[in-house]
Amino acid sequence: MAYVILFNALVVVGYMSVFFVIGTAKKDNSVVDIGWGTGFVLVALFTLFVYGEFNARQIIATVLISFWGIRLTTHIFKRNWGRGEDFRYVQMREKWGEKVLIRSFLQIYMLQGLFMVIVSYSVMLINSHSGRAFGFLDVLGILIWVCGFAVEAIADMQLRDFVKTKKPGEIMTKGLWRYSRHPNYFGETVQWWGVFVIALSIEGGIWAIISPITITFLLRFVSGVPYLERKYKQYPAFREYMKETNAFIPWFPRRKS
Repeated sequence: MAYVILFNALVVVGYMSVFFVIGTAKKDNSVVDIGWGTGFVLVALFTLFVYGEFNARQIIATVLISFWGIRLTTHIFKRNWGRGEDFRYVQMREKWGEKVLIRSFLQIYMLQGLFMVIVSYSVMLINSHSGRAFGFLDVLGILIWVCGFAVEAIADMQLRDFVKTKKPGEIMTKGLWRYSRHPNYFGETVQWWGVFVIALSIEGGIWAIISPITITFLLRFVSGVPYLERKYKQYPAFREYMKETNAFIPWFPRRKS
């Protein structure tokens, strides 16, 4: 398994380096977000075609990852088109000054590449091992993935429609956003938990738990929720929203006292 990870890591380094060149030329490191989803598609396809047996589990896992990755990349591309560099990367650019190139390469592109390899471990494992016959865990994992995909896609669609007509200071509190302040991130993590359940049919599959744990930790405590919460706390409506609605796991809103 070590050589599978190594070769995939090399593929990811090359892939992220391409986006670094593009981002540097455009002076817009937001392009790395566009490359996030399709990077996983590349890893899944590379592992399947180089190490896979093209059994049902491997094909289905690759299709699931591809659906997620392509949808996410398309969504982010449409969202970011013509908007300029994301505020997070603008802050980094200003902070890093003359060292922006090397620090962007290492702390944005290569760091995301590292996390991409870690989160991809479950699909690497599936696509490079036979495992037991297709069975209950596979079906359960697929169902979990479908639920997560639906939540993420619907939440993104609801937010996209809201942004088209929103007024300054207005925040999204309807649909799935009534039950979670970040339902799209929650849906993304659920999908990776589903892939992990599929990987449990492989010998040593329990170690694939590193994939959903890593993406859940990143989105909930590092790059997802915290960044956006700091940005929107300036709005009184969002501070009220925080009092009533769970940050991550969807649940019924708390009543005002």
